[in-house]
Amino acid sequence: MIVVTGATGNVGRPLVSLLVAAGEQVTAVSRQVPDGGFPEGVVHLAADLADFSSLLPALEGADALFLLLAGDLNGPGAPAAELLEQVKAAGVERVVMLSSQINGTRPEAASHFRLREFEAALRNSGLVYTVLQAGGFASNTYAWAEGVRGQRTVHAPFADVALPVVDPADLAAVAAVALREDGHREQVYVLTGPEAITPRQQAAVLGEVVGAEVAFVELTREQARAHLARFVPAEVLDGTLDILGSPLPAEQRVSPDVERVLGRPARSYADWARAAAPAFR
Repeated sequence: MIVVTGATGNVGRPLVSLLVAAGEQVTAVSRQVPDGGFPEGVVHLAADLADFSSLLPALEGADALFLLLAGDLNGPGAPAAELLEQVKAAGVERVVMLSSQINGTRPEAASHFRLREFEAALRNSGLVYTVLQAGGFASNTYAWAEGVRGQRTVHAPFADVALPVVDPADLAAVAAVALREDGHREQVYVLTGPEAITPRQQAAVLGEVVGAEVAFVELTREQARAHLARFVPAEVLDGTLDILGSPLPAEQRVSPDVERVLGRPARSYADWARAAAPAFR
C-alpha cells in the first residue's frame, strides 16, 4: 500500500490516479476530499501534518510514502527526523519526497530551510529514498487565470527571463515510478520542463490556447513584491523574486531526468496549458 500526502494538490492528485491505474492500493492524505472525490478504492485520511502523529493511522500496512511538504510541514515545527523515525517504525520501507531544485542551487536560501532539514533527515533515516528536486511549476501561472479570463491580460515581472518550468503531471509520473519500481534508491532527480520559457512567451501560449490575444504588462520588482506580499511569507518573498528575476545558470538549464526516468520527453508549457485551458477561458 502506498500513502500519498498532499493528495488533492497539483502533484498529489494525478499521482493518486496513476497509482490506482497501476493497480496499487492507495491511502490519500489531505485536509479535505476534492470536488469529484478520489478514484474508486482510494482510502482517504484527513490529517494535519503539523502534528506528526496524525499521519500514523495512514501508515499502518504501508510499504511506501510520498512526502509533500505543504504548508503544514514547511514552517518551523518538530524535528524532521521525528516524522521519519515514526515512518520507519510503522514498517514503511520507501519514501519519495518532493523537494525543490533550490536546495541544490541555493543551499543557504532561508526560504527553503525546512525542505533542507527534511532532505537531510531522509538521507540519514535508513529508509530507501528518492528525492525529487523540482524546478518552477507550470501551474504557478494559474495565478494569471482571472486576468486572462476577464481582461485577456497577464501582469507579471521579469518578462523576458526564461526558466524551464515543469508540468506537475510529470512530477507525479516520476514519483509513481520511484514509488513502485526499483533502481531509484538514493537518487536525487532534478525535474524541469524541456525548454526554458519566459513569462511573455507563456502569455502568448495562453493566447493560443484560449483563441484570443493575451496582452502582457510587465511589473517592476517592487510592484510584484507588493502584490505577492499579500499571500507569500516574508522569508519566501525575496528569494522567490531573486530566482524569477536573476536565476543562476543551473536554474535555467534543462535537466534530462524526467526523460531519463520516464523514457519520454518532459511535457512542455504548451502541453500543460492545453490541459489547463478551461481555467483560462
